[in-house]
Amino acid sequence: MGETLADLGEWELIRRLGAFAPPGQFTDDAALLPLGAVADPGAAGSDPGGTQGTLVLTTDVLVEGIHFSDSTTEPADVGWRAAAANLSDLAAMGCRQGMGITVGLVAPTDTPWSWVEGVYRGIGEALRKHGGVVLGGDCSGGSQRLLAITALGLLSGEAGPIRRSDGLPGDLLVCTGPHGLSHLGLALLQSDPRRDLADDAAATDAAGLAGLDSTLVQRAIQAHRRPVPRFDAVRALGCCRPTGHCWRVGGCDSSDGLAAAVATIAAASGCAARLERQRLPLDPAMAGLPQAQAWCLGGGEDFELVLALEPAWAWALVAALPGSGVIGALVEGPRGELHWSEGDSVAVSGYRHFT
Repeated sequence: MGETLADLGEWELIRRLGAFAPPGQFTDDAALLPLGAVADPGAAGSDPGGTQGTLVLTTDVLVEGIHFSDSTTEPADVGWRAAAANLSDLAAMGCRQGMGITVGLVAPTDTPWSWVEGVYRGIGEALRKHGGVVLGGDCSGGSQRLLAITALGLLSGEAGPIRRSDGLPGDLLVCTGPHGLSHLGLALLQSDPRRDLADDAAATDAAGLAGLDSTLVQRAIQAHRRPVPRFDAVRALGCCRPTGHCWRVGGCDSSDGLAAAVATIAAASGCAARLERQRLPLDPAMAGLPQAQAWCLGGGEDFELVLALEPAWAWALVAALPGSGVIGALVEGPRGELHWSEGDSVAVSGYRHFT
């Protein structure tokens, strides 16, 4: 039978698929396409460097039972999350807003129109808030609900892209907001007394969540159902760049988990990373939960940005962007290795497909 997707795992599958595309196209949150090259790559006076701008494209697939379910997510929230996940990838590449999306819908024939209508209403709400329009798409019958979204953005000539591989040892790691809230929100939704907690993982996540502050509960559920793509952080990044600093920003979004994002940047940049426990980006109201550190590092779906910046730029961004903070640094060391400032290693966890 040969190798299966389970044998390969998600990251090895992506690496192998990258062989079918131009070099580097599969190594970031989205692909870059200079508009000068689109117009006519061989024409005299064409601008492959992109002074006309660079088109950014990303595709994400959301599958029922893996990314959403009726028991925890209303149809409008499914649509919002689907759009926001793609818009977050655009922000992670340096876009300041979205331009538009296409939507591929697969659903069984007995799917209520009200569910589809709610999904598209949520997509529209996200686009009106963060930029872009529905450009088109396709639909098909199938045995399982699925949304495949392609989002388009534009990098302006005044700033460069954010690339995972553009970090250097000595850069500080800046996180744009708290982590763990989305996973807490999911655990709270799964711990609803009307739900059957026969699932061991759901029961474990629900442990110790009784009696939480009501405002924390609301923030966590909102973070899970309505994540915010951090275009505002990209705008702040451009505005606070110190005079004389060239544009060099390493980074990605943290949808697969904070530790995974840091390790990804470090590996792509050919170095290691150091995290500081006391600087973990936790919502203060979550700090007392026994799962707090694990969810902060590996809960996933927080859709914040993790950026590797020269120290002066890093501190300028923290001063300009409320809720952001320095969480560690890139350092010399084995590619992708992640450890605490005390020296012990950090376990990299988070959701992985095909495992």
